[in-house]
Amino acid sequence: MKKLAPALALIILALCIFGCTPQKDKDALPTPVQTDAAQTPPVSSMPEAAPSPAAAASESIDYAASVKPSGADTAKQEVTVKSFVDGDTVHFLVPESIMPSGVLKARFIGIDTPESTGKIEEYGKAASEFTKEKLSGAYSIMIESDDGNWDFDSTGGRYLVWVWYKAEKAGEYRNLNIELLQNGLARAYSSANNRYGSACTAAINRAKANKLNLYSGEKDPDFYYGDAVELTLKELRCSIEGYNCKKVAFEGVITINSGNGVFIEDYDAETDRYYGISAYYGYGLSGAGLDILSVGNRARIVGTVQYYEAGGCYQVSGLSYRQMKPDDPNNLQKLSEGNAAGYVSISADDFASAMVSIETEAGAAEYKLSDIAMNTTVEMDGLTVQSVYVAENGCATLTCAAGDAEVTVRLEPLKVNGAAFDPNTLSGKTIDVRAAVDMYDNAPQLHVFTAEGISIH
Repeated sequence: MKKLAPALALIILALCIFGCTPQKDKDALPTPVQTDAAQTPPVSSMPEAAPSPAAAASESIDYAASVKPSGADTAKQEVTVKSFVDGDTVHFLVPESIMPSGVLKARFIGIDTPESTGKIEEYGKAASEFTKEKLSGAYSIMIESDDGNWDFDSTGGRYLVWVWYKAEKAGEYRNLNIELLQNGLARAYSSANNRYGSACTAAINRAKANKLNLYSGEKDPDFYYGDAVELTLKELRCSIEGYNCKKVAFEGVITINSGNGVFIEDYDAETDRYYGISAYYGYGLSGAGLDILSVGNRARIVGTVQYYEAGGCYQVSGLSYRQMKPDDPNNLQKLSEGNAAGYVSISADDFASAMVSIETEAGAAEYKLSDIAMNTTVEMDGLTVQSVYVAENGCATLTCAAGDAEVTVRLEPLKVNGAAFDPNTLSGKTIDVRAAVDMYDNAPQLHVFTAEGISIH
């Protein structure tokens, strides 16, 4: 009996436990099992399932090569590049039978690359460089319409096209529109609603799956992330009043360094014009900072727009260079060297009175040519010097005429063969001028800084 007692006790205990457990209703739903949240990772941190063979294949398909130009139901033309504008806009040289001007301004259909003109956007410069690289090295370039006609885009000034190129004579044509999409350098723009819509959609999905550029979630190494507005000189010049007292960042070529300020200009292919601004640095720069502002350098400038009352014009000031902090986004930055100034030929009549229409982000706007040319380099021929005024500081003002137009030319103190030049010797002479456009007494003038800027007939 003593040996059986422990066994009987265990049996009685088990019966009590099971007897006290309530029975479940046979129609009741099972109670969810609660788990320790600390032991079960959230969905976002769970390992992703391996992609299927089909998904992996779609991420590596070259969709730009998977399509071929359509048959006879589209318009096609082999072309050459006249000028690059941005990632999805190029001006092509075409036969006059296509365009009487010989130039077709093309907007790539089905895509929208980030802006690299006007206000700059992330990956805009990368998209622009990608297009330039592919077409600059192409053996052949062909454009194709989406139907049988060359159709305008929404602006009415550009034509919607597919752009095909091949790198060598024996090569196959590649679709650049789709290639930009699959490299994550363009967003969809009615991409599915066109002739090659399926390939466009697949190319976008590939870029997203591979996390390329726009879809990478990473910062664009070529984009300015400081507190200034990133824009082009065209945007700044055409909307200068709207940027007064604002910090801006832009790129341009240093054309003239006058001692405490520089003239900076940049070419815009879309309008085929140069746009410029003057930047005042005073005595705030030295050494490497000043070297960046050497004539011929292309530089990144960061500063504040202000209205210069004495000069009657806008300028950029507050330039800085912190050599010990090279990654400071507000630093001046040298981009390249050996760049030439534009020195665009302009007539006295146009300088005095011509108006130009320029397409801006706000639409087409009319400007005085002299205002748009402000702070750019120009050349003007055949000016007759009617009068000369020499100030105490040696600067001279020439009142010149060409036809019915009157033009003011300002000369800094000049030297010829090491000797001081006497501006009075120009009276009555006919001269050609290479100068920068700036303002004096609220009127535009041609400003000559070196003796090489004056040629006497």
